[in-house]
Amino acid sequence: MKLSVVKKKKEKLTFEITGTSVGYVNALRRIFMSYVPVMAISRVEFKQNTSTLYDEMVAHRLALISLKTDLKTYNMPKEGAEESAATHVTFTLKESGPKMVYASDLKSKDSKIVPVFPETPIVKLLEGQELEFTAVAHLGIGFEHAKWNAGLVSYYYKPKITVNNKSPKLKDFIDKYPPQIRKKDIIDADKIDSPELIDACKDVCEDIVKIEYENPPKDFVFMLESFGQLTPDQIVNEGMAQFDAMLDEFGKLTKGI
Repeated sequence: MKLSVVKKKKEKLTFEITGTSVGYVNALRRIFMSYVPVMAISRVEFKQNTSTLYDEMVAHRLALISLKTDLKTYNMPKEGAEESAATHVTFTLKESGPKMVYASDLKSKDSKIVPVFPETPIVKLLEGQELEFTAVAHLGIGFEHAKWNAGLVSYYYKPKITVNNKSPKLKDFIDKYPPQIRKKDIIDADKIDSPELIDACKDVCEDIVKIEYENPPKDFVFMLESFGQLTPDQIVNEGMAQFDAMLDEFGKLTKGI
């Protein structure tokens, strides 16, 4: 199996995995998306709320605010264990209207655990309305609740793409292909680099653009977009660590069978 990076941006990572199976890459997808721990608000104690939203609605909006996550300092809380500085972070907020309350108004006990998007609106307070609460966040995984998802993860089968710009049919079909892949009066095969463009080119005219897939597929393009709590690199590294731990546990459970 080989892995090579195709594109890398601040919150997005695209890489190719060759010489493996659907089962393996799908396992990676599920682990990166649902088993990488990130911070999210899980409990809110309201002291005052005279806004137009019920306590439950405000708490729901707070839970969906992406929080910067520090995996080196914090641990996943164990069931039944007491809260501690190593497992939980406290936020406070006290505001009065008229104003829009944003995620940036949350006061964190840890300067490293703050909202990823400070301009996320929480609630609009009118004249005389007040909002005051204490919120607690801890590490969790997307398997338990969507608020702990680390990002969007997907993959697609990498096809073999053959482009014939000398085809006599090119003049009649060139306008039927996406403008993103056309360069003057020819088609650039290197531009057909996303599932949407691949689907748009498929079955238009195989004499010009032919798209073929291996059966069974062995080569894949993996796409990961972080919600900002962790970088894409951190999600991949932590996901692989979680995968290794699962395999070790599986090995222990099956030992002696």
